Amino acid sequence: MTTGFDNTEKLGAHEVAAWLRRHPAFLQQFPDLALTLVVPRDNGPAASLASYQLEVLRDKNRELSRRLQELFGNAQENERLSVRTHQLTLALMKQGSAADTLRAMAASLEEDFQGDLVRIVSFHAVDGVDDADWLQVIAEDDARLSGFRDLMGGGEPVCGRLHPDKNALLYGVRAEDVQSSALLVLPGTGLVAVGSLDPNRFFPGMGTLFLRMMGEALVAGLQRFR
Repeated sequence: MTTGFDNTEKLGAHEVAAWLRRHPAFLQQFPDLALTLVVPRDNGPAASLASYQLEVLRDKNRELSRRLQELFGNAQENERLSVRTHQLTLALMKQGSAADTLRAMAASLEEDFQGDLVRIVSFHAVDGVDDADWLQVIAEDDARLSGFRDLMGGGEPVCGRLHPDKNALLYGVRAEDVQSSALLVLPGTGLVAVGSLDPNRFFPGMGTLFLRMMGEALVAGLQRFR
């Protein structure tokens, strides 16, 4: 005859684990068992269940602290960007001409947003900035902009490493120095490029909310003079 003890012995590890999952308070009834159970470690000797649980809790606490610090850092950076974007919008609205508006945009992107190279392509002629190396006036239907047609249709900011042909048109002799860019596509108005010598400064998938807000502010500022 098979005894109940024998049946218990025949239980597999999966059955025991499944039973314990259905009865999470089991070890409260047998605290001495909790103290004698051991949990293998990846490195080092086995640990008691209590010490293992404590170690797991500590790991979770460290991970939560890391995430909180990361969220706090992101919140601070977003606050700084929000303030700078607001200041840029106010500066653009205060300008008295299209030329001054473009100058204010270029200066802010270089000084406040730390752009290594700032370039603007205007689809409309702008009086008063003929000698600016950061500005090109190119008609929207010009063949030189054929490589930008796919981007101009969407109007969304683009971040990352641009095709060499796009870099050449935007940055000229400095094209090879630029390793990543943020490109504002402003349908009916022009293009604004912020180039960086750092290949990781701008990358695909990064947030573009503030870039889009800056582009909209520039368009609104220029429309006053048309």
